[in-house]
Amino acid sequence: MRKDNMVWILGSTAHSIEEREQLDFYATDPNSLSLFLSKLREDDIALDQCIWEIACGDGAIANHLKEIGHTVWCTDIVNRSNACDAILDFTKDLSALTFYGDILTNPPYKHAQLFIEKSIDLVSEGSMVIMYLRLQFLEGKKRRDLFEKYPPKYVYVHTARQMTYKNNDKTTNASAVCFAWFIWEKGFTGDPSLRWI
Repeated sequence: MRKDNMVWILGSTAHSIEEREQLDFYATDPNSLSLFLSKLREDDIALDQCIWEIACGDGAIANHLKEIGHTVWCTDIVNRSNACDAILDFTKDLSALTFYGDILTNPPYKHAQLFIEKSIDLVSEGSMVIMYLRLQFLEGKKRRDLFEKYPPKYVYVHTARQMTYKNNDKTTNASAVCFAWFIWEKGFTGDPSLRWI
C-alpha cells in the first residue's frame, strides 16, 4: 500500500485522493444535526428562535431547523436547489451587519477560521456561533491564537464517525470523519466544556 493511501485511510490529513469540491460543499447528514440537537436539549441548552445558516448548501441543516420550528435565514456563495434567501459571499466585508440570533453551519473547511471570527463579530452579545467541524480543527498553531481569543464554550464530539457528502451526492463520494460541533457564546471567557454525542 502506498504511503499516501495509508494517510488517507487513517484520516490524518485533510487531503484525499480525489479532488476536493471547488467551493468546499460537503453536505451534512441531517442525522448528525438531529443527534446534536437532542444532546443540547438533554443539556438544557436552547438555540435562539432565529438562526442564520451562512453556508446553507442545498438546505439540509436549514430544512431540519425549520421543521422543528426555527426561523432560518439561508445564505451561501451560490444558490443550490433554490435553498438561499440571499446569495452572499461570507468572506467579504459584512461589518455593517449585526445579527440578533444564533449562527449555525457546516462551513467550507478552508475558510472555517474566517467564518468563525466573522460570525462572532456579527452576532450580538450572548448569542451562539455553532460550527460543524472536523475534530482535528483543534490542532494547529494559528488556531491556538483563535481559541485563546475566542474560546469555545462547548465542544460536542461525535463518538461515531459521521458522513459528509461531496456535492450532497449520497451514492458516491461519501466519507466518514471524526466531527464535532463547536459552540462559541459571544462574550464567554473560560475553559471549554467537552461533551460527547
